[in-house]
Amino acid sequence: MDKSHDIKVFNTLIATTLDSVKGYREAAEESRDTTHARFFGEMAEERSRVAADLQQQVRSLGGDPETDSSTAGAVHRGWVDLKSAITGRDEKAIVNEVERGEDYIKAKFETAMQDDELSAGSRGALEACFASIRKGHDRASQMKHAAV
Repeated sequence: MDKSHDIKVFNTLIATTLDSVKGYREAAEESRDTTHARFFGEMAEERSRVAADLQQQVRSLGGDPETDSSTAGAVHRGWVDLKSAITGRDEKAIVNEVERGEDYIKAKFETAMQDDELSAGSRGALEACFASIRKGHDRASQMKHAAV
């Protein structure tokens, strides 16, 4: 069985997840709200674990896992506006951009879960990672709605 499709899907998710880690680390460093900063730090760690799990899956498929964020070299547009929110030190804008980034990563994982070409074994490994992504998305959404 050709595993190249599964490896490609996982590597795309790894890059997106590493973007998320970067975004959360920046948000944690710049947030003035200690509750938000703690949450952002926890999410950076959780996303690091998800990326490591995805990388392990690529290795188990015989591939070379992505080790960098978006291959274009820049943080993906899902997290790009976070930089301007941080620069302005606008806490509400930071929370809004984090949630927007969460919407983006959740959509990427949903697309992968619906991929008919993904093998059953890979889909099973992806489900655990997606559960973590969904949980993080829901927490960020709750934070946004609490901040309004």
